[in-house]
Amino acid sequence: MLIPYRNPSIPIESRVEDLLSRMTIEEKIGQMMMPSGRGDFAATIRERTPGAMLNILENAGSAVKLSLQTRLGIPLLIAEDCIHGHSFWRDATIFPSQLAMACSWNPGLIGSVARAAGREIAATGVHWTFSPVLCLTRDLRWGRVGETFGEDPHLDGELAAAMIRGYHGAGLDDPESVLANAKHFAGYSETQGGRDSSEADLSRRKLRSYFLPPFHEAVRSGCLTMMSGYQAIEGVPCVANRWLLREVLKEEWGFTGITVTDWDTVGAMVTTQKTCADYETASALAVKAGNDMIMSTPEFYDGAVNALRRGLLTEAEVDDACRRILRLKFSMGLFENPRLPDAARQREVIACRDHREKNLEIARQSVVLLQNDGILPLREDGVLRLAVIGPNADDDMAQLGDWTLGCPLHGDATKHSRSCTQTILDGLRRESPATCRIEYARGCAVDDAGRDGIAAAAALAARNDVAVVVVGDVLGYVGERHSTATLELQGGQIEMLERLRDTGIPLVVVLVNSKPLVLPESIREAAAVVEAFNPGMEGGTAVAEILWGKVNPSGKLCVSFPRHVGQQPAFYSQVRGQHGDRYADLSQEPLFPFGHGLSYTTFRYANLSVSNSQMTPDSVVQVRVDVTNTGGKAGAEVVQAYVSDEVTSVTWVAKELKAFQRVHLEPGETRPVEFCLPFEAFSLVDAEGRRVVERGRFQVLVGGTSRSADLLRADCVFPVEN
Repeated sequence: MLIPYRNPSIPIESRVEDLLSRMTIEEKIGQMMMPSGRGDFAATIRERTPGAMLNILENAGSAVKLSLQTRLGIPLLIAEDCIHGHSFWRDATIFPSQLAMACSWNPGLIGSVARAAGREIAATGVHWTFSPVLCLTRDLRWGRVGETFGEDPHLDGELAAAMIRGYHGAGLDDPESVLANAKHFAGYSETQGGRDSSEADLSRRKLRSYFLPPFHEAVRSGCLTMMSGYQAIEGVPCVANRWLLREVLKEEWGFTGITVTDWDTVGAMVTTQKTCADYETASALAVKAGNDMIMSTPEFYDGAVNALRRGLLTEAEVDDACRRILRLKFSMGLFENPRLPDAARQREVIACRDHREKNLEIARQSVVLLQNDGILPLREDGVLRLAVIGPNADDDMAQLGDWTLGCPLHGDATKHSRSCTQTILDGLRRESPATCRIEYARGCAVDDAGRDGIAAAAALAARNDVAVVVVGDVLGYVGERHSTATLELQGGQIEMLERLRDTGIPLVVVLVNSKPLVLPESIREAAAVVEAFNPGMEGGTAVAEILWGKVNPSGKLCVSFPRHVGQQPAFYSQVRGQHGDRYADLSQEPLFPFGHGLSYTTFRYANLSVSNSQMTPDSVVQVRVDVTNTGGKAGAEVVQAYVSDEVTSVTWVAKELKAFQRVHLEPGETRPVEFCLPFEAFSLVDAEGRRVVERGRFQVLVGGTSRSADLLRADCVFPVEN
């Protein structure tokens, strides 16, 4: 007869309780640990029976097999930072960064990308990815902007939900699925001066208003793991924040999954934040607050054991965490199929044709045309000589971005093969007409102030018809612990751009960067500017197709572009009430607002109407607008719907995105676009921290950007009671 917890025919809860009853306290605490596998992982598994392990890609199969040989044979969860593809598996498909993908405003495609990434991840024996990132972009100096979906809570939540569903595939017991992880819970991006992991100045009301809704949407979408933030809020480290982890997440939202700390945040309470005198106190505080799994704090094991002996922690509190971990493993079917690495499956799915095609399509839809005086698309009969210039034109690492082999976590020896990535130069050489001669010059570096190549680059530009200039940032200026004090182009890029401008040759500037930068006058005066962010392995092909008009650009910014670093934060959803709309020396308006993006065709909005304009708590407001392609090319438009509450009991934002839809229109085609806005779309968070819909007048605003002047408006009312 099977031991009950080994019997897949009985209910999961019965299996969990049976296994829990057989475990020693040390085994329970071991299950709560996620050590790094870079050391003696075999000894760690034998001696501490950890519940999960990360940084062990090369030895994932061996580690899982060892876990099955422990006393109770509890399978190990293998976790990895697979942020925009299987990041650290050599030559796996690396998709655009989250920030780039968000500019597609296409949840369906992003979900498909996550499904493809999940297949590659699962084939290597990894069960759990620490993705997606749900932090809201605020201060652009923060180094991790590129990991986010941008500045808007609604867009963030919709794209995160799609990615979570994609990772989960057909269900948690699907052997091709991987566990998604929503992070960093919560408010990690609300920095001081953009400095990574600095104290977040957030009230509970502000958290509920903006930072928590994307995570709530993740929970509603089935996300079963949540990572807490590095930072502190109102003096309380997130890892010790009982209100966030236990009261809101687990009790209010009914979250049944597991919480996991970020890297050594339990230890940080002792070593850097100095809120705990010892590891016993820190371990007890973390568990009581609601953390279930502790990442990379080896001292937690002895700390928790000693905390139990000192009465700082109870076995019931440990049981609650361990129970959640075991439930997750049973739900995934790991006791029956521990999902070992599958070499044959790896050969089938990693960087397969289907995944490369998805990668190219998401890159195409993510590229944003910021400005264009008509030079784009390039004409075959008008451009016979094309100069390609700039430090990021042929830099595969700048194009892939952070969280890939070759980033600061790895050395150059473990980079992805150069042949896997189509740089902008590669793409232009392949996609340009046979009649077009291409010349290339790097010009300058991003991380070196040397100017030696600038004169040669200017001379090269002068003998060509058009210069495509590819500038931006590189890995040394982005990522965790890599915030910047400025948003200016680094190295010799500004001087190079000025010299190129002085040639009088039309400049098409392509930005390959992890986050919005402050664009110098030489770029603002360029004939065209294209934002690619970190467009992934197929990004060069996508950009080249767009420059030559083979693909019509359709990306829209998920984050605002400031005119000056001093405008920070520049996100569109500012709270009303400040004095004036400009600084004494500069406009407050961004250079390019959230939702902005041009096309090679034009669109007209007309006939905005709202049904059910007299709202009730059980009503849905139906919004309809006609969108016409008034240009000569087929194209896609992202129709955006915002809500504005005209009079509020507390200060509130002027408008908030509440719905969006991508539509493809042929030349001359008109299509009605409809949105159904639920009653909750008109809510705010009141002074007591409650999300409510207040009676009064609202406006629904619809258009192709967040810029107020470009939006059509219609009224609706939640009538005041007599």
